[in-house]
Amino acid sequence: MPITTYLLFAIPPLILGLLAQQWVKRSFEEGSKVRTHSGMTGAQVCQRLLESGGLNVGIESISGQLSDHYDPRAKVMRLSEPVGSSNSVAAVAVAAHETGHAFQDAKGDVSFRLRSAMVPAVNFASNAWVMVLFLGIISNSVGLQQVAIALFAAVVVFSLVTLPVEIGASRRAMSMLTAQGILMPDEVPVARKVLTAAAMTYVVAALSSIYQLALLYLSRD
Repeated sequence: MPITTYLLFAIPPLILGLLAQQWVKRSFEEGSKVRTHSGMTGAQVCQRLLESGGLNVGIESISGQLSDHYDPRAKVMRLSEPVGSSNSVAAVAVAAHETGHAFQDAKGDVSFRLRSAMVPAVNFASNAWVMVLFLGIISNSVGLQQVAIALFAAVVVFSLVTLPVEIGASRRAMSMLTAQGILMPDEVPVARKVLTAAAMTYVVAALSSIYQLALLYLSRD
C-alpha cells in the first residue's frame, strides 16, 4: 500500500478519536451542572473511599482539566481543580474512578500491574515508531519499517491491556459510590453516563490502534 493511501485510510480513526473526546467533554460538562445531594467534593469523596478501604494514599491538586490520575509509584491521587473542589456528580464520578485505580494497585490487580510495568517501554515506543518509520521510508529500508511496526505493536498491546483496567476502575467506582450512599438513585445515571463516555475513549483508542497497525503492516514495502 502506498504511503499516501495509508495516510488517507488513517484519517477515519483520528476523526473517531476526536468525536470520542468531544463526547467525554460534553458528558463531563453536563454532569458538572448536577450537584450532589451529599454536597461532597471530588477530593472529599476520594478521601472517604480511600479511608473506607484502609488505603494510605495522598491527594494532591494539579492543573488542567480532566488531567486527573493516580500515581502508583508515589501512591498519590492527583485531582484537577474542576474535580477536586467541585461537588458535581461528574466530579465525584471522576474522583471515584481514579480511586478505583488505587484499589486496583492495593489489591495487586494483574492488568493494572502489567499496564504500569509497560509504561516506560510504551512511552519510548509511542515516541520512536514514527521517526523509525520515516527513516525506513526515505531509506527504503524494509528492516526499519518492520522495527517501526514492532514498536507500534507494543502501543497496541498497551491499549488492549488498558481496557480492563479502566473499565474495572469505573465499575468499582460505581459500586463504591452506591454502596456508601454517596450518590442518590437519581444521580447514578448521570455518573454512569460520564464514566461510560470516558471508557469509550479507551475502546476507540484500542480499535483505532489495531486498525492503524493493520494499515502499517499492509503499507510496508
